Amino acid sequence: MSPDAPRAEPIRMRTLIILRWVAIAGQLATVVVAWSIGLRFAIWPVLLLIGISALINSRLQARASSRVNYDRAAGQLGFDLLQMSLLIWLTGGPSNPFALLVLAPVTIAATSLPKRQTAMVGLATILLISIAFRFALPLRHSDGLQLAVPPLLALGHWMAILIGVVFLAVYTHRVVAELSVTSQALFSTQMALAREQRLQHLGGVVAATAHELGTPLATIKLIAGELNDELADRPDLAGDLAELRRSTDRCGAILRAMGQAGKDDLLLHSAPLRVVLEEAVGIHGQRGHQVFITALGPDIRRDPGVIHGLRNLIQNAVDFAAAEVHVDAVELDGHLSITISDDGPGYPPALLARLGDPYPTPRRSPNSRPGYEGMGLGLFIAKTLLERSGAVLEFANEGPGASVTVIWPTARILADTRRPLGANPSQDGLDIKPLTKS
Repeated sequence: MSPDAPRAEPIRMRTLIILRWVAIAGQLATVVVAWSIGLRFAIWPVLLLIGISALINSRLQARASSRVNYDRAAGQLGFDLLQMSLLIWLTGGPSNPFALLVLAPVTIAATSLPKRQTAMVGLATILLISIAFRFALPLRHSDGLQLAVPPLLALGHWMAILIGVVFLAVYTHRVVAELSVTSQALFSTQMALAREQRLQHLGGVVAATAHELGTPLATIKLIAGELNDELADRPDLAGDLAELRRSTDRCGAILRAMGQAGKDDLLLHSAPLRVVLEEAVGIHGQRGHQVFITALGPDIRRDPGVIHGLRNLIQNAVDFAAAEVHVDAVELDGHLSITISDDGPGYPPALLARLGDPYPTPRRSPNSRPGYEGMGLGLFIAKTLLERSGAVLEFANEGPGASVTVIWPTARILADTRRPLGANPSQDGLDIKPLTKS
């Protein structure tokens, strides 16, 4: 998803209505206070503009729960922009200290609308505020004194608003787009992990099903064998009985395979530390670099989030390594630590404090590392997943390359080896009880 991609959900009409009511209340309060301290301006046109805005907002109230498309949302913000620009024109233009509130519509557009609509609102803001400042009606005091700012100060006020429009539009739109990319990446990762957990649970259901069907299947097989003996003088039924026994054997083979797969999934809720690390290395151990695993530790929980997080860290090390990657795990003083190090160029010193944050650096150019366009999002996802499991991550440059150390309190990562594993399976994978005819 690119930074300029449209948002997944359009803005709600309720949000626009609430913001407009807030603006109307602020405008009325400002008019009352300004008039009470002796400022004089075209009061009736000002009140008319505020009344029109309130009337339109009241009529939109019936559709407050609906969503509007991007063009309609831009149109609503354009109306607010026009109303505020007319108010500024009627109340002194650059002499009005509240003229900076004209930045509100473009800020909302940059937060909730795609690039095209945001640019339209921004250009409209520049055009309308320029006209309002150039042809503004004078603001006077009750004693007849005209309140006006020097031309140079008025020019500075105008330029400040224009710069604010461009800065807020670009900066806000960029930040919101990057946050949207991060949210989408995290959501995709969580969905993948949820699918893996559901598959593990399905393995338990499969194992239970194989266990429960074993006994009735053995009964069918026994009865088929007895019928074959008792109906030996019925050659017309021999074919049917043979087919029944073949089908029974086939069902037994299927259930044995299902039961074995289910038991494997259940047992792999926990695994030796080295096995988990080998699973995390996965295909990255076959990408031309040597990956050495040193694991001195007990059985740990086989958590999909932990495996995915470690895999991202190992992938990053393999990407930057010159020849070797080391994965060293040790349990010491009530903590389990896993250190992943490489012999590459190391982390840029200026970015060490920001590693694990989304987008610590802009996209790398192909010259920095051919074929790589990472922005640190993988490290961010890995850090998020590992921290959810109770880990702390430490990034450092050691020797010729970089390293990251993941540290858990043993209570958060060790497997519960005291948990009963259940009944032992029979030799052929099915819990089939022998039956005898009474």
